[in-house]
Amino acid sequence: MDSKYGGSSQEGVVVLMVPFPSQGHLNQLLHLSCIISAQGVAVHYLSTATHSRQARRRVQGWDQVAISNIVFHEYSSLSFRCPPPDPYASIRFPSHLQPLFEASLHLRKPVAELLRKLSATSRRVVIIHDSMMGSVVQDFVEFPNAESYTFHSVSAFSILFFLWEKKGRPFSIDSEILEILPSLEGCFTPEFGRFMAKQHQYKKLNSGEIYNTSRVIENHFFELLTKPEISKKRQWAMGPFNPVILINNITEEEEEEEEEESNSSRHKCLKWLDMQASNSVMFVSFGTTTSLSDEEIGELAVGLEKSEVKFLWVLRNADRGDAFTEEDKGTMEKLPSGFEERNQENGLILVRDWAPQLEILGHPATGGFLSHCGWNSCMESISMGVPIAAWPMHSDQPRNAALITKILKIGVAVKEWGPAGSVRSSNCGVERALRKLMVSEEGEEVRKRAAELGAAVRTAVAEGGAAQMELESFISHINR
Repeated sequence: MDSKYGGSSQEGVVVLMVPFPSQGHLNQLLHLSCIISAQGVAVHYLSTATHSRQARRRVQGWDQVAISNIVFHEYSSLSFRCPPPDPYASIRFPSHLQPLFEASLHLRKPVAELLRKLSATSRRVVIIHDSMMGSVVQDFVEFPNAESYTFHSVSAFSILFFLWEKKGRPFSIDSEILEILPSLEGCFTPEFGRFMAKQHQYKKLNSGEIYNTSRVIENHFFELLTKPEISKKRQWAMGPFNPVILINNITEEEEEEEEEESNSSRHKCLKWLDMQASNSVMFVSFGTTTSLSDEEIGELAVGLEKSEVKFLWVLRNADRGDAFTEEDKGTMEKLPSGFEERNQENGLILVRDWAPQLEILGHPATGGFLSHCGWNSCMESISMGVPIAAWPMHSDQPRNAALITKILKIGVAVKEWGPAGSVRSSNCGVERALRKLMVSEEGEEVRKRAAELGAAVRTAVAEGGAAQMELESFISHINR
């Protein structure tokens, strides 16, 4: 573990981040760490050595100074064995990671030890923990100068209806919204459902809740979250956590002399995007927790080819418990015969490779995102003004997809979440969805709304904007 406990802090306040060891969760809290650190507050980030390394290697958009200001505490003592992901499971939730999730609860003792040291040298210790790590941080109640805040990694829309249903539908909601609300059936395995319920029991100990969303995106649903029937604690919508202006780490004066060196370090897919027309490329990625079946890969390939839309496809298996272990071979062999050769001018396929998603979405050539609709991906796409072709797989994704396509109307559905949850009904399919989004008049309206919402989100994080005001409110609160 890192031996540093000090560092500059604002009036003796330090923040301890405790993320859940899954990429979308790790990433969001590392982004938030950079944001809070930039406010002059000392930030500590605690995870296993493997997952801390994973988060740091994959974070994008921040300069190195922002990352170096965070104190990382890394533990390597967790023991778990995860089976390979199963793309044919009846429930597509990444159940292969359940051993990791259970093992992560053993971080309780290291967290308590670190809290003891931080509380002895700080006026106040503020714990921001993933909602799935409630039991891990529970010992903060032993320290009179410590308080905790729960971070929800999902949309306000998703958590609102989860809580609303759990609390017995305590107030009325517009019937038009309820009609398009997907069922949670088939979204989670029973094992994870029990895990989640256990962690949510510790919410009663917290002093408030934090969301990676923006009032300009979800104000109506965020306001419903603040109703006393749902929660009587303070809520902050400080998103997007990801940078909306990406950092190149070179000044304008240095740009010419460092251009060659900078280009050599850029991912190959960004160099390929440089050669494509503006808004012409469909980015295809199903995130870090989904492995596609042979049939799904075939369906995607045929749809991409028939649509004649240029594409950048990240074709990889889901992360394992240790994302640095070698993935299964043979992913490329699942593509239809001759697909690569026929599409070498029209597309780029990245196999078994993690791609810089935020930079891809921020590239001028990217005109759409065929996505599973994980909330991290949704927020990155929204903040970059990129419309979404939605194909949800599990967890909160079906409800995020409904928010994107039917409420915000900044995307189109590739697949609808079926009435039986795990059974997905065909909607318009890959080819029709891509053509609809990229080349139709209806798609033009969708793309226009996505661009306008992206601009509004970027304004919200600027000085005087809604997100900036939420951040200032939170910083003022913890420094009270």
